[in-house]
Amino acid sequence: MNIFDDIKLQYRMGGIANKMIYWNVGLFLLSIVLFYKFKSGVFEYPNWLAVASEPTIVLTRPWTLLTYAFFHYGFLHLFFNMMVLNFTSRLFLTFFTQKQYLGLYLLSAVFAAICFVLSFYFLHQSSMMVGASAAIMALLVATTAYQPLMEIRLLLIGNVKLWHITAVILLLDLLQIQMNNTGGHIAHLSGAFFGYIYIKLLQSGTDLSKIVDSVLNVFSKKQKTPFKKVHVNPKKPALKRDSKIVVKDKTQQQIDEILDKISKSGYDSLTSEEKEFLFKAGK
Repeated sequence: MNIFDDIKLQYRMGGIANKMIYWNVGLFLLSIVLFYKFKSGVFEYPNWLAVASEPTIVLTRPWTLLTYAFFHYGFLHLFFNMMVLNFTSRLFLTFFTQKQYLGLYLLSAVFAAICFVLSFYFLHQSSMMVGASAAIMALLVATTAYQPLMEIRLLLIGNVKLWHITAVILLLDLLQIQMNNTGGHIAHLSGAFFGYIYIKLLQSGTDLSKIVDSVLNVFSKKQKTPFKKVHVNPKKPALKRDSKIVVKDKTQQQIDEILDKISKSGYDSLTSEEKEFLFKAGK
């Protein structure tokens, strides 16, 4: 199995957090070819990808309220965002589902973009914005609001409470909001606010991620797997059918064991045989 097969396997089996990182990195690499100006050394994103602060532009390009959250202004911007995204994703998925993760990521990105547009409109400023920071902040604050006393071990520091980490990050955003990157800090704080509201609504019985799930179901062309609708009557002596079911159960059991190993020790802990088995099963 070559490196490309290995990457495809990790994408298929890695879960929603891995997919988000892959999308961000992949689109960044593509944006280098399309939007990086080598003479000036900066990215120049068009207003049909980056979210603009002018409401008239956003009204004609509403998809930019979401697309901006998958592009970055430079390697360091991408690197630090993906480092924090990996950290916050692990925390969030400890308590919540992948559908809730996707719903919060997308909805918080849209909410933060709207706050950015409105705030710059009233401040009479003009700018454009890209970056996943707002969605990342939503994931972090949502997890903190749900489990504030969770202990996190930090290198050279030791164990600290999760709410301590979140409080420091939010304080830095507040202190720097008028210094530089005002739009970015507004988006960060807006994403954080949405993450907090999301958890409070979830605890009261309202799951906002179902909005995203419903929309995706409308546009999705995939049909439900037939296995959920198959009912086998154990009284019928259908030996061939039973033997097939046994094979599927053993295969699924082996897949579950490998996925459990990945969740505990990471993908790199798999043997080459286990990786090959997952790759064939993914097909």
